[in-house]
Amino acid sequence: MSLLVVGLSHRSAPVSVLERAALPPQARGKLLQDAVGAEPAAEAAVLSTCNRIELYADVDKFHAGVAELSTLLAQHSGVTLDELTPYLYVHYEDRAVHHLFSVACGLDSMVVGEGQILGQIKDALAVAQEQHTAGRLLNDLFQQALRVGKRAHSETGIDKAGQSLVTFGLEQLAAGAPVEEWARGRRALVIGAGSMSSLAAVTLARAGVGELVIVNRTLERAERLAESLGARARPMGAVAEELAAADVVVSCTGATGLVLTATDIEGALRGRDLGAAAALSVLDLAMPRDVDVAVHRIDGVRLVDIESLADAEADAPMAGDVEAVRGIVAEEVAAFGAAQRAATITPTVVALRTMAADVVSSELARLEGRLHGMDDKLRAEVTQTVRRVVDKLLHAPTVRVKQLAGEPGGAGYADALRELFDLDPQAVAAVSNPEQERQ
Repeated sequence: MSLLVVGLSHRSAPVSVLERAALPPQARGKLLQDAVGAEPAAEAAVLSTCNRIELYADVDKFHAGVAELSTLLAQHSGVTLDELTPYLYVHYEDRAVHHLFSVACGLDSMVVGEGQILGQIKDALAVAQEQHTAGRLLNDLFQQALRVGKRAHSETGIDKAGQSLVTFGLEQLAAGAPVEEWARGRRALVIGAGSMSSLAAVTLARAGVGELVIVNRTLERAERLAESLGARARPMGAVAEELAAADVVVSCTGATGLVLTATDIEGALRGRDLGAAAALSVLDLAMPRDVDVAVHRIDGVRLVDIESLADAEADAPMAGDVEAVRGIVAEEVAAFGAAQRAATITPTVVALRTMAADVVSSELARLEGRLHGMDDKLRAEVTQTVRRVVDKLLHAPTVRVKQLAGEPGGAGYADALRELFDLDPQAVAAVSNPEQERQ
Protein backbone atom coordinates (compact mmCIF):
# COMPACT_ATOMS: atom_id res chain seq x y z
CA MET A 1 0.00 0.00 0.00
CA SER A 2 1.19 3.57 -0.74
CA LEU A 3 0.29 7.10 0.35
CA LEU A 4 -1.59 9.26 -2.17
CA VAL A 5 -2.98 12.78 -1.86
CA VAL A 6 -5.30 14.45 -4.34
CA GLY A 7 -6.41 18.01 -3.69
CA LEU A 8 -6.73 21.65 -4.66
CA SER A 9 -5.72 24.84 -2.86
CA HIS A 10 -5.30 28.58 -3.27
CA ARG A 11 -2.14 27.79 -5.24
CA SER A 12 -3.95 25.73 -7.87
CA ALA A 13 -7.55 26.97 -8.05
CA PRO A 14 -9.40 30.31 -8.19
CA VAL A 15 -11.35 31.45 -5.17
CA SER A 16 -14.65 30.79 -6.93
CA VAL A 17 -13.80 27.10 -7.35
CA LEU A 18 -12.49 26.76 -3.80
CA GLU A 19 -15.67 28.32 -2.42
CA ARG A 20 -17.91 25.99 -4.42
CA ALA A 21 -15.81 22.95 -3.58
CA ALA A 22 -15.77 23.67 0.18
CA LEU A 23 -16.88 20.72 2.30
CA PRO A 24 -19.24 21.36 5.21
CA PRO A 25 -18.21 19.45 8.37
CA GLN A 26 -21.10 17.01 8.08
CA ALA A 27 -20.01 15.98 4.56
CA ARG A 28 -16.49 14.95 5.54
CA GLY A 29 -17.51 11.75 7.30
CA LYS A 30 -19.47 10.53 4.28
CA LEU A 31 -16.54 11.34 1.99
CA LEU A 32 -14.20 9.29 4.18
CA GLN A 33 -16.57 6.34 4.30
CA ASP A 34 -16.96 6.40 0.53
CA ALA A 35 -13.18 6.62 0.13
CA VAL A 36 -12.42 3.50 2.17
CA GLY A 37 -15.39 1.78 0.57
CA ALA A 38 -13.74 2.22 -2.84
CA GLU A 39 -11.50 -0.58 -4.02
CA PRO A 40 -8.08 1.16 -4.17
CA ALA A 41 -8.15 2.77 -0.69
CA ALA A 42 -7.66 1.12 2.71
CA GLU A 43 -7.38 4.34 4.78
CA ALA A 44 -8.52 7.92 4.23
CA ALA A 45 -8.36 11.38 5.80
CA VAL A 46 -9.54 14.75 4.50
CA LEU A 47 -7.91 18.12 5.21
CA SER A 48 -10.48 20.82 4.48
CA THR A 49 -9.90 24.54 5.13
CA CYS A 50 -10.98 27.78 3.49
CA ASN A 51 -7.88 27.59 1.25
CA ARG A 52 -7.51 23.87 0.54
CA ILE A 53 -9.32 20.55 0.20
CA GLU A 54 -7.08 17.48 0.22
CA LEU A 55 -7.97 13.80 0.37
CA TYR A 56 -5.24 11.50 1.72
CA ALA A 57 -5.46 7.74 1.22
CA ASP A 58 -3.47 4.54 1.49
CA VAL A 59 -3.94 2.93 -1.92
CA ASP A 60 -2.71 -0.21 -3.65
CA LYS A 61 -3.01 1.18 -7.20
CA PHE A 62 -1.79 4.63 -8.20
CA HIS A 63 -3.83 5.38 -11.33
CA ALA A 64 -7.00 3.79 -9.99
CA GLY A 65 -6.48 5.68 -6.73
CA VAL A 66 -6.10 9.05 -8.48
CA ALA A 67 -9.22 8.43 -10.55
CA GLU A 68 -11.29 7.32 -7.57
CA LEU A 69 -10.20 10.10 -5.20
CA SER A 70 -10.72 12.75 -7.88
CA THR A 71 -14.22 11.43 -8.57
CA LEU A 72 -15.07 11.39 -4.86
CA LEU A 73 -13.88 14.97 -4.39
CA ALA A 74 -16.07 16.05 -7.28
CA GLN A 75 -19.11 14.14 -6.03
CA HIS A 76 -18.90 15.50 -2.50
CA SER A 77 -17.89 19.05 -3.40
CA GLY A 78 -20.64 19.69 -5.89
CA VAL A 79 -18.18 20.75 -8.60
CA THR A 80 -18.21 18.53 -11.70
CA LEU A 81 -15.15 16.36 -12.31
CA ASP A 82 -14.46 18.01 -15.66
CA GLU A 83 -14.45 21.43 -14.02
CA LEU A 84 -12.45 20.31 -10.98
CA THR A 85 -9.73 18.27 -12.74
CA PRO A 86 -7.65 21.20 -14.13
CA TYR A 87 -7.14 22.50 -10.60
CA LEU A 88 -6.25 19.20 -8.89
CA TYR A 89 -2.71 18.27 -7.87
CA VAL A 90 -1.45 14.80 -7.03
CA HIS A 91 1.38 13.78 -4.69
CA TYR A 92 2.49 10.19 -4.15
CA GLU A 93 4.55 8.38 -1.50
CA ASP A 94 7.49 10.55 -0.28
CA ARG A 95 6.20 13.59 -2.21
CA ALA A 96 2.85 13.25 -0.42
CA VAL A 97 4.63 13.12 2.95
CA HIS A 98 6.74 16.14 1.99
CA HIS A 99 3.62 18.05 0.97
CA LEU A 100 1.76 17.47 4.25
CA PHE A 101 4.82 18.29 6.36
CA SER A 102 5.31 21.52 4.37
CA VAL A 103 1.65 22.38 4.88
CA ALA A 104 1.98 21.71 8.61
CA CYS A 105 4.93 24.12 8.84
CA GLY A 106 3.04 26.89 7.07
CA LEU A 107 5.24 26.83 3.96
CA ASP A 108 2.20 26.28 1.72
CA SER A 109 -0.08 28.80 3.43
CA MET A 110 -1.26 32.13 1.99
CA VAL A 111 0.67 33.76 4.83
CA VAL A 112 3.96 31.92 5.26
CA GLY A 113 4.39 30.38 8.70
CA GLU A 114 0.81 30.81 9.95
CA GLY A 115 0.05 28.40 12.79
CA GLN A 116 -3.70 27.90 12.33
CA ILE A 117 -3.10 25.02 9.94
CA LEU A 118 -1.85 22.83 12.80
CA GLY A 119 -5.26 22.90 14.46
CA GLN A 120 -6.89 22.05 11.13
CA ILE A 121 -4.56 19.07 10.64
CA LYS A 122 -5.37 17.91 14.18
CA ASP A 123 -9.09 18.17 13.40
CA ALA A 124 -8.63 16.20 10.15
CA LEU A 125 -6.99 13.36 12.06
CA ALA A 126 -9.68 13.43 14.75
CA VAL A 127 -12.46 13.11 12.14
CA ALA A 128 -10.67 10.21 10.43
CA GLN A 129 -10.23 8.47 13.78
CA GLU A 130 -13.90 9.00 14.65
CA GLN A 131 -14.90 7.52 11.30
CA HIS A 132 -12.40 4.67 11.76
CA THR A 133 -10.80 5.44 8.40
CA ALA A 134 -7.32 6.22 9.75
CA GLY A 135 -5.13 3.14 10.14
CA ARG A 136 -1.48 2.86 11.03
CA LEU A 137 -0.18 4.83 8.02
CA LEU A 138 -2.42 7.91 8.31
CA ASN A 139 -2.26 7.96 12.10
CA ASP A 140 1.53 7.94 11.93
CA LEU A 141 1.57 10.49 9.08
CA PHE A 142 -0.72 13.09 10.65
CA GLN A 143 0.72 12.73 14.14
CA GLN A 144 4.22 13.24 12.80
CA ALA A 145 3.01 16.19 10.68
CA LEU A 146 1.79 17.84 13.89
CA ARG A 147 5.16 17.22 15.54
CA VAL A 148 7.01 18.59 12.50
CA GLY A 149 4.88 21.75 12.48
CA LYS A 150 5.45 22.35 16.19
CA ARG A 151 9.17 21.73 15.73
CA ALA A 152 9.35 24.28 12.91
CA HIS A 153 7.66 26.95 15.02
CA SER A 154 9.76 26.22 18.11
CA GLU A 155 13.15 25.94 16.39
CA THR A 156 12.84 28.76 13.82
CA GLY A 157 11.24 32.16 13.37
CA ILE A 158 8.97 30.91 10.57
CA ASP A 159 5.99 32.63 12.23
CA LYS A 160 7.32 35.99 11.14
CA ALA A 161 9.45 34.93 8.17
CA GLY A 162 7.07 36.08 5.46
CA GLN A 163 6.55 39.57 6.83
CA SER A 164 10.23 39.86 7.77
CA LEU A 165 11.34 38.98 4.26
CA VAL A 166 9.05 41.58 2.66
CA THR A 167 10.13 44.27 5.11
CA PHE A 168 13.80 43.41 4.68
CA GLY A 169 13.49 43.53 0.89
CA LEU A 170 11.78 46.94 0.93
CA GLU A 171 14.42 48.24 3.32
CA GLN A 172 17.07 47.22 0.81
CA LEU A 173 15.23 49.09 -1.94
CA ALA A 174 14.93 52.14 0.29
CA ALA A 175 18.74 52.08 0.68
CA GLY A 176 18.81 53.30 4.27
CA ALA A 177 15.79 55.61 4.20
CA PRO A 178 12.73 54.73 6.32
CA VAL A 179 10.40 52.56 4.19
CA GLU A 180 7.40 54.82 4.93
CA GLU A 181 9.30 57.90 3.80
CA TRP A 182 10.69 56.17 0.70
CA ALA A 183 7.34 54.62 -0.35
CA ARG A 184 5.11 57.66 0.27
CA GLY A 185 3.40 58.83 -2.91
CA ARG A 186 5.02 56.22 -5.19
CA ARG A 187 3.11 54.12 -7.72
CA ALA A 188 3.47 50.47 -6.77
CA LEU A 189 2.81 47.35 -8.85
CA VAL A 190 2.50 43.95 -7.14
CA ILE A 191 2.61 40.88 -9.41
CA GLY A 192 0.97 37.85 -7.86
CA ALA A 193 -1.68 37.41 -5.17
CA GLY A 194 -0.24 34.59 -3.07
CA SER A 195 1.10 34.80 0.47
CA MET A 196 4.28 36.81 -0.18
CA SER A 197 2.66 39.11 -2.74
CA SER A 198 -0.25 39.74 -0.38
CA LEU A 199 2.13 40.63 2.44
CA ALA A 200 4.01 42.98 0.12
CA ALA A 201 0.78 44.65 -0.97
CA VAL A 202 -0.36 45.12 2.62
CA THR A 203 3.05 46.50 3.63
CA LEU A 204 3.14 48.96 0.72
CA ALA A 205 -0.41 50.11 1.39
CA ARG A 206 0.41 50.74 5.05
CA ALA A 207 3.60 52.57 4.03
CA GLY A 208 1.48 55.10 2.16
CA VAL A 209 2.14 54.47 -1.53
CA GLY A 210 0.21 56.85 -3.76
CA GLU A 211 -1.25 54.10 -5.96
CA LEU A 212 -1.27 50.31 -5.67
CA VAL A 213 -2.04 47.90 -8.51
CA ILE A 214 -2.37 44.11 -8.13
CA VAL A 215 -1.76 41.97 -11.22
CA ASN A 216 -2.42 38.24 -11.18
CA ARG A 217 -3.08 35.38 -13.60
CA THR A 218 -6.38 34.79 -11.82
CA LEU A 219 -8.07 38.18 -11.90
CA GLU A 220 -10.64 37.19 -9.27
CA ARG A 221 -7.92 36.60 -6.71
CA ALA A 222 -6.31 39.95 -7.53
CA GLU A 223 -9.67 41.68 -7.17
CA ARG A 224 -10.25 40.13 -3.78
CA LEU A 225 -6.89 41.37 -2.49
CA ALA A 226 -7.23 44.78 -4.14
CA GLU A 227 -10.67 45.35 -2.66
CA SER A 228 -9.35 44.87 0.86
CA LEU A 229 -6.58 47.43 0.28
CA GLY A 230 -8.31 50.07 -1.82
CA ALA A 231 -6.10 49.10 -4.77
CA ARG A 232 -6.76 48.35 -8.44
CA ALA A 233 -6.76 44.83 -9.88
CA ARG A 234 -5.61 44.00 -13.40
CA PRO A 235 -5.16 40.77 -15.41
CA MET A 236 -1.66 39.49 -16.15
CA GLY A 237 -1.91 40.79 -19.70
CA ALA A 238 -1.78 44.32 -18.33
CA VAL A 239 1.71 43.94 -16.83
CA ALA A 240 3.49 45.94 -19.56
CA GLU A 241 1.00 48.82 -19.29
CA GLU A 242 1.18 49.00 -15.52
CA LEU A 243 4.94 48.51 -15.47
CA ALA A 244 5.38 51.62 -17.59
CA ALA A 245 3.67 53.72 -14.92
CA ALA A 246 5.18 52.07 -11.83
CA ASP A 247 7.89 53.37 -9.51
CA VAL A 248 8.05 50.20 -7.39
CA VAL A 249 7.47 46.60 -8.51
CA VAL A 250 7.19 43.56 -6.25
CA SER A 251 6.88 40.15 -7.90
CA CYS A 252 6.31 36.77 -6.28
CA THR A 253 4.48 34.21 -8.41
CA GLY A 254 4.60 30.45 -8.80
CA ALA A 255 5.72 30.73 -12.42
CA THR A 256 8.45 28.37 -13.58
CA GLY A 257 9.81 30.90 -16.10
CA LEU A 258 10.61 34.61 -16.00
CA VAL A 259 7.73 37.01 -15.46
CA LEU A 260 9.75 40.15 -16.22
CA THR A 261 12.62 40.08 -18.73
CA ALA A 262 15.32 42.69 -19.21
CA THR A 263 13.52 43.75 -22.39
CA ASP A 264 10.30 44.29 -20.42
CA ILE A 265 12.09 46.54 -17.96
CA GLU A 266 13.91 48.50 -20.67
CA GLY A 267 10.59 49.11 -22.43
CA ALA A 268 9.06 50.44 -19.21
CA LEU A 269 11.93 52.90 -18.79
CA ARG A 270 11.62 54.58 -22.17
CA GLY A 271 11.04 58.30 -21.76
CA ARG A 272 11.89 58.37 -18.05
CA ASP A 273 14.45 60.58 -16.38
CA LEU A 274 17.24 58.19 -15.44
CA GLY A 275 18.90 60.46 -12.94
CA ALA A 276 20.91 59.63 -9.86
CA ALA A 277 17.89 58.15 -8.08
CA ALA A 278 16.55 54.83 -9.30
CA ALA A 279 13.76 55.38 -11.77
CA LEU A 280 12.40 51.91 -11.02
CA SER A 281 12.78 49.79 -7.87
CA VAL A 282 12.13 46.04 -8.27
CA LEU A 283 11.78 43.44 -5.49
CA ASP A 284 11.76 39.80 -6.64
CA LEU A 285 10.67 37.48 -3.82
CA ALA A 286 10.08 34.40 -5.98
CA MET A 287 11.97 31.12 -6.01
CA PRO A 288 12.78 30.40 -8.78
CA ARG A 289 13.22 34.07 -9.70
CA ASP A 290 10.50 36.02 -11.51
CA VAL A 291 12.82 38.79 -12.76
CA ASP A 292 15.70 38.33 -15.19
CA VAL A 293 19.01 38.66 -13.34
CA ALA A 294 20.24 40.81 -16.26
CA VAL A 295 18.04 43.61 -14.90
CA HIS A 296 20.81 44.27 -12.36
CA ARG A 297 22.83 45.78 -15.22
CA ILE A 298 20.16 48.22 -16.47
CA ASP A 299 20.81 51.88 -15.64
CA GLY A 300 18.15 53.49 -13.52
CA VAL A 301 16.92 50.21 -12.02
CA ARG A 302 17.52 48.87 -8.53
CA LEU A 303 16.78 45.13 -8.33
CA VAL A 304 16.69 43.25 -5.04
CA ASP A 305 16.09 39.50 -5.19
CA ILE A 306 16.40 36.49 -2.89
CA GLU A 307 20.06 36.04 -3.74
CA SER A 308 20.96 39.66 -3.01
CA LEU A 309 18.94 39.54 0.22
CA ALA A 310 20.95 36.56 1.39
CA ASP A 311 24.18 38.34 0.42
CA ALA A 312 23.12 41.51 2.23
CA GLU A 313 22.60 39.73 5.53
CA ALA A 314 23.69 36.21 6.42
CA ASP A 315 20.57 35.62 8.49
CA ALA A 316 18.14 37.20 6.04
CA PRO A 317 14.68 35.64 6.48
CA MET A 318 14.67 33.47 3.36
CA ALA A 319 18.23 32.32 3.89
CA GLY A 320 17.49 31.65 7.54
CA ASP A 321 14.08 30.72 8.84
CA VAL A 322 12.36 29.47 5.71
CA GLU A 323 15.41 27.50 4.60
CA ALA A 324 15.75 26.07 8.10
CA VAL A 325 12.16 24.87 7.97
CA ARG A 326 12.75 23.29 4.57
CA GLY A 327 15.68 21.45 6.11
CA ILE A 328 13.49 20.23 8.96
CA VAL A 329 10.87 19.02 6.50
CA ALA A 330 13.45 17.11 4.43
CA GLU A 331 14.91 15.52 7.56
CA GLU A 332 11.49 14.49 8.88
CA VAL A 333 10.37 13.08 5.51
CA ALA A 334 13.46 10.84 5.45
CA ALA A 335 12.83 9.73 9.04
CA PHE A 336 9.18 8.97 8.32
CA GLY A 337 10.07 6.91 5.25
CA ALA A 338 12.67 4.92 7.17
CA ALA A 339 10.23 4.23 10.02
CA GLN A 340 7.51 3.10 7.63
CA ARG A 341 9.84 0.80 5.75
CA ALA A 342 11.11 -0.69 9.01
CA ALA A 343 7.54 -1.20 10.25
CA THR A 344 6.66 -3.36 7.25
CA ILE A 345 9.02 -6.08 8.43
CA THR A 346 7.72 -6.21 12.01
CA PRO A 347 4.93 -8.75 11.34
CA THR A 348 7.42 -11.04 9.59
CA VAL A 349 9.91 -10.82 12.48
CA VAL A 350 7.12 -11.50 14.99
CA ALA A 351 5.93 -14.49 12.93
CA LEU A 352 9.50 -15.82 12.78
CA ARG A 353 9.94 -15.55 16.54
CA THR A 354 6.53 -17.17 17.09
CA MET A 355 7.53 -20.06 14.84
CA ALA A 356 10.83 -20.43 16.72
CA ALA A 357 8.99 -20.43 20.06
CA ASP A 358 6.64 -23.16 18.77
CA VAL A 359 9.63 -25.26 17.67
CA VAL A 360 11.26 -24.85 21.09
CA SER A 361 8.04 -25.83 22.88
CA SER A 362 7.63 -28.88 20.64
CA GLU A 363 11.21 -30.04 21.17
CA LEU A 364 11.02 -29.54 24.92
CA ALA A 365 7.81 -31.57 25.04
CA ARG A 366 9.54 -34.33 23.08
CA LEU A 367 12.52 -34.20 25.44
CA GLU A 368 10.21 -34.34 28.43
CA GLY A 369 8.85 -37.64 27.19
CA ARG A 370 12.32 -39.16 27.03
CA LEU A 371 13.77 -37.86 30.27
CA HIS A 372 11.25 -38.85 32.91
CA GLY A 373 13.80 -38.60 35.69
CA MET A 374 14.49 -34.86 35.38
CA ASP A 375 13.76 -32.88 38.53
CA ASP A 376 12.14 -29.46 38.34
CA LYS A 377 15.42 -27.56 38.73
CA LEU A 378 17.11 -29.43 35.89
CA ARG A 379 14.03 -29.16 33.68
CA ALA A 380 13.93 -25.38 34.18
CA GLU A 381 17.64 -25.09 33.39
CA VAL A 382 17.29 -27.11 30.17
CA THR A 383 14.25 -25.11 29.11
CA GLN A 384 15.97 -21.80 29.77
CA THR A 385 19.12 -22.90 27.94
CA VAL A 386 17.27 -24.01 24.81
CA ARG A 387 15.26 -20.78 24.67
CA ARG A 388 18.39 -18.69 25.27
CA VAL A 389 20.18 -20.39 22.39
CA VAL A 390 17.29 -19.71 20.01
CA ASP A 391 16.97 -16.09 21.17
CA LYS A 392 20.70 -15.48 20.65
CA LEU A 393 20.62 -17.04 17.19
CA LEU A 394 17.68 -14.87 16.14
CA HIS A 395 18.68 -11.63 17.86
CA ALA A 396 21.39 -10.34 15.52
CA PRO A 397 19.64 -11.18 12.23
CA THR A 398 16.26 -9.79 13.33
CA VAL A 399 17.79 -6.54 14.64
CA ARG A 400 19.88 -6.16 11.50
CA VAL A 401 17.00 -6.92 9.15
CA LYS A 402 14.94 -4.17 10.82
CA GLN A 403 17.79 -1.73 10.26
CA LEU A 404 18.17 -2.78 6.63
CA ALA A 405 14.42 -2.58 6.05
CA GLY A 406 14.49 1.08 7.09
CA GLU A 407 16.87 1.96 4.26
CA PRO A 408 15.75 2.80 0.71
CA GLY A 409 14.95 -0.40 -1.16
CA GLY A 410 14.66 -2.34 2.09
CA ALA A 411 11.11 -3.58 1.49
CA GLY A 412 12.41 -6.85 0.02
CA TYR A 413 13.90 -8.08 3.29
CA ALA A 414 10.51 -9.18 4.61
CA ASP A 415 10.02 -11.34 1.51
CA ALA A 416 13.51 -12.79 1.95
CA LEU A 417 12.78 -13.76 5.55
CA ARG A 418 9.53 -15.43 4.59
CA GLU A 419 11.27 -17.43 1.87
CA LEU A 420 14.32 -18.41 3.95
CA PHE A 421 12.29 -19.66 6.91
CA ASP A 422 9.29 -20.89 4.89
CA LEU A 423 6.90 -18.75 6.91
CA ASP A 424 3.20 -19.12 6.26
CA PRO A 425 1.98 -15.85 4.61
CA GLN A 426 -1.32 -16.15 6.47
CA ALA A 427 0.54 -16.43 9.77
CA VAL A 428 2.46 -13.26 8.93
CA ALA A 429 -0.74 -11.44 7.95
CA ALA A 430 -2.40 -12.50 11.19
CA VAL A 431 0.27 -10.87 13.32
CA SER A 432 -0.98 -7.64 14.90
CA ASN A 433 1.44 -4.76 14.68
CA PRO A 434 1.96 -3.48 18.24
CA GLU A 435 1.99 0.09 16.87
CA GLN A 436 -1.51 -0.41 15.50
CA GLU A 437 -2.81 -1.71 18.79
CA ARG A 438 -1.73 1.51 20.53
CA GLN A 439 -3.64 3.75 18.08
